[in-house]
Amino acid sequence: MNISLFKYISLKKLINLFKIYLGYYLSIILKKVIVLGYPFSLTTEPSNNCNLHCLECPSGNDSSKRIKGNIDFELYKNIIDDVKDYIIYQMIYFQGEPFLNPEFFNLIKYADNNNIYTSTSTNGHFLSPKNCENIVKCGLKKIIISVDGTTQETYEKYRIGGNLEKVIEGIKNLVLTKQQLESKYPIAHIQFLVLKHNEHQIREIKSLAKSLGVNKLELKSAQIENFKENSDLIPTLEKFSRYNNKENDFKIKSKLLNRCFRTWSTLVVSREGTIVPCCFDKELQYSVGNVVNNSALKIWKSKEFAGFRKNILLNRGKTPICRNCTEGLRIKY
Repeated sequence: MNISLFKYISLKKLINLFKIYLGYYLSIILKKVIVLGYPFSLTTEPSNNCNLHCLECPSGNDSSKRIKGNIDFELYKNIIDDVKDYIIYQMIYFQGEPFLNPEFFNLIKYADNNNIYTSTSTNGHFLSPKNCENIVKCGLKKIIISVDGTTQETYEKYRIGGNLEKVIEGIKNLVLTKQQLESKYPIAHIQFLVLKHNEHQIREIKSLAKSLGVNKLELKSAQIENFKENSDLIPTLEKFSRYNNKENDFKIKSKLLNRCFRTWSTLVVSREGTIVPCCFDKELQYSVGNVVNNSALKIWKSKEFAGFRKNILLNRGKTPICRNCTEGLRIKY
């Protein structure tokens, strides 16, 4: 666990962590769903709108059947009020571009005021000097910025509609603002999605990240949903591919064990208030409830959520969203 998270852990949260792990391992051993604790991690979706059209993103490539919009701020506050005694870490991002929500900085500030470590992920097109000042002042602790190429030609092959120069300028704005305000937060990560057309730029992205002064560079493998159209995105460098490609039968490398800690530890809430078991459920196909008309903590221990967890314990491979699931092959710089 990141050492900076410890200041967000109270005795109650620590006891809850113990309960989570105990319930999880008992569930694996007994093959029975046992949920003793409440989530210590929260994922919320500020917006499922996006300004780019990335090839494998349902929000960007318009393949999503969900109605576009932003999370209601009052609904978000209700979620935080419900879970704040247990949540240590929150990722304020699911689908879409979070900066498109005009209440984005207020979302972060409300969570920070309630002793929750906040993180987000962005395509980096909204890092103006003013926004960077707001980022630092609202209490955001970590930001992941996607930079999937070191030239515009390479970058825009995946990040369709994106402007690499603008992203780099935005990163410079953020680093400078942190210096001016004498703040070490937010910790800034560049995330480089390794694809076939950009894998030759790994050395260059390392140099770029160092020159920009970010805290970390992550080289990440790509998740492919549409193999028929986008299998050519899969890199030739074996360690950066999630898949074993044998005669175009793409199968994930990792063994799908009948367990998943995420479903015992992380609450995922869409901008509509729908709770799903995992962030891989981008289309909300496995909804277990909605916080508009129910408590998030009640849904966490509901029969519906228990049913999904039971399927994971018995045969995880039968659940479609699980068959493409992996933390990815990350190389830390």
